[in-house]
Amino acid sequence: MEDQAIIELYFRRSEQAISETAEKYGGYCGAIATNILSLPEDAEECLNDTWLAAWNDIPPSRPGCLRAYLGRLVRNLAITRFRYAHAAKRASGMDVLLSELEDCLPASGTVEQELEQAELNRILRDWLDGLRAEDRRLFVRRYWHGVSVKTLAGETGTKENLMAQRLLRLRKKLKRKLEQEGEAL
Repeated sequence: MEDQAIIELYFRRSEQAISETAEKYGGYCGAIATNILSLPEDAEECLNDTWLAAWNDIPPSRPGCLRAYLGRLVRNLAITRFRYAHAAKRASGMDVLLSELEDCLPASGTVEQELEQAELNRILRDWLDGLRAEDRRLFVRRYWHGVSVKTLAGETGTKENLMAQRLLRLRKKLKRKLEQEGEAL
């Protein structure tokens, strides 16, 4: 079923919208949740929360790209669940992923956060557009989808340490770009 037809089902408040969404995007969203949470039970719960969040948000929202909208929802919910589950202890998975990006992203929580976020989004989009296609794909798969360095290395036929170095170079490029644009890190 086409995305616009699924969105129309949400607007008509048809429960079929959830089943169509799960059928079309269950694998995609499930992969994001599993990469962040690791435990299948947590990922499944996160998926259910994603479908509920979409149901509650559409309408009034009308996503331009349903895949990206659902990806953002599941990613944010999975990160929230991860932080809650690991609040008292340090775990490797998502903590490592987030700490890798810590030095090259501006701190949040300021009054002008929304304007700064829009500017940051523009800079990041321009930076990603300027990367080679393979580097862009690796960066997005690692830092948006949460794919492990080991998996990325296996997919590209390189060693883990070489993949880690490649990702480090990409993060350094991003940091330089943000500094050139005057973003406070």
